[in-house]
Amino acid sequence: MAALVLTIIQLVQYSRVQANFPQGMKIAGVPVGGMDRQQAAQRLVEAFSTPIELIYNNSAIQLSPSVIDFQLDLDSMLAAADLQRTRQSFWVGFWDFLWGRSTSPGEVPLRFTYSETRLRAYLEQEIARRYDQPPVPARPVVGTVNFQPGSPGSALNIDDSVPLVESSLRSLSQRQVVLPLQVTDPPRPAFENLKVLLKQTIDLSNFEGLAGVYLHDLQTNQELNLEYLDGEELPVQPDVAYTASSIIKIPILVSVYRRLGDNPDAETMRLVGEMTTKSGNETADWLMDRVVDPNRAPLAVSDDMQMLGLRNTFLAGYFTFGSPLLAAIETPANLRTDISTDPDPYSQTTPSDIGMLLQDISDCAETGGGALVAVFPGELTQAECQAMIEFLKNNKLPALLTAGLPETIQIAHKHGWVSDINGVINTIGDAGIIYTPAGDYVLVVFLNHPEQLVWEPSSKLVADLSRAVYNYYNLPQQ
Repeated sequence: MAALVLTIIQLVQYSRVQANFPQGMKIAGVPVGGMDRQQAAQRLVEAFSTPIELIYNNSAIQLSPSVIDFQLDLDSMLAAADLQRTRQSFWVGFWDFLWGRSTSPGEVPLRFTYSETRLRAYLEQEIARRYDQPPVPARPVVGTVNFQPGSPGSALNIDDSVPLVESSLRSLSQRQVVLPLQVTDPPRPAFENLKVLLKQTIDLSNFEGLAGVYLHDLQTNQELNLEYLDGEELPVQPDVAYTASSIIKIPILVSVYRRLGDNPDAETMRLVGEMTTKSGNETADWLMDRVVDPNRAPLAVSDDMQMLGLRNTFLAGYFTFGSPLLAAIETPANLRTDISTDPDPYSQTTPSDIGMLLQDISDCAETGGGALVAVFPGELTQAECQAMIEFLKNNKLPALLTAGLPETIQIAHKHGWVSDINGVINTIGDAGIIYTPAGDYVLVVFLNHPEQLVWEPSSKLVADLSRAVYNYYNLPQQ
């Protein structure tokens, strides 16, 4: 009878123990030994409702899991725990209890859901929008052609943040997340800001004539076209016509290479070199007669430019003094009535025309395609365009555009100016492809004064404009 009573007492005690989870049991890392289902569920909710601390840009933000719809799957975890508890038969478990033998209970893994959509929205709206630091672009230094360095910004990397937050939701101890950020470089100022700087540069030089500037970004194809007179920006459609002078040798170079063939003789190549590097006028005439056309070479060059869509660029006669004007050529540019530079009837161009021709040569040299190849199929090759650029690079004039560049920067260009019988210069120009670490571009500058251009201040202005553009592309680092 005593043994029976003792057994009953032990059965009652064992039944009470069986009503709770065994000692040592953990659900999702939370100890629940000795607790019933309700107590275990409450302990789990308390443990995983602790806010996560998000660290971003030295700021600490508390994220409550409920904000991103964090939900514990309590039913499935408690059911798995019940299964662990009842995996032995009642009598086998009672026998172990009676003899004080314990079994190691299993651990139930965490099961939960949350809304990634809500998490991303929270990161975007509550953190990125409030704490991101936008980069500050470089700013022109008033009164100079230099720029103050910009400052980088920071932006939250949301894609990399999501798995870090999710990992923290799973942890009881690691409830802090250092959110990753990505540094954003300061942007280049807008083209319009560069135009303002160029106008300020012209104003500060006290230049009283007409300045024409054309810029083409060879990476983005952005263009800047400026005609500036006495503090006023003039319309650029149609462009203003300028005396092309020796800059017309760029069109001649294209016309020559169009007809050169595969095996040019040494004398022809010598003439090409002298025309581009020494700017020989007689050399240009001999080269055109030898390669382009023995009778009407200047007009053939003009025809080539018309085929390329350069309506304002022409050569209407030879360079040799006393050569007749072969045709009186009217263009949209020289028919303007609001402004005139009194351009030479023998050769004319505009900043945008000659700039687009240089762009065409560059495209052909870089890719073997572009307008030159499309308009003159089978007549111009990539190698020939590269050769044209090499000849233009050998023009080593240390003034004008070149003077505004560091010595290590390459420029493929042609300059030109014309003096009248009294030695007075009215127009100066320089047009080139400039190769810089931060981007390549085409830059053309023409200056005109109805009475006289004094060389020193005029050439310095061209150099300053070149330096301003170079600085715009190659901004100082903070």
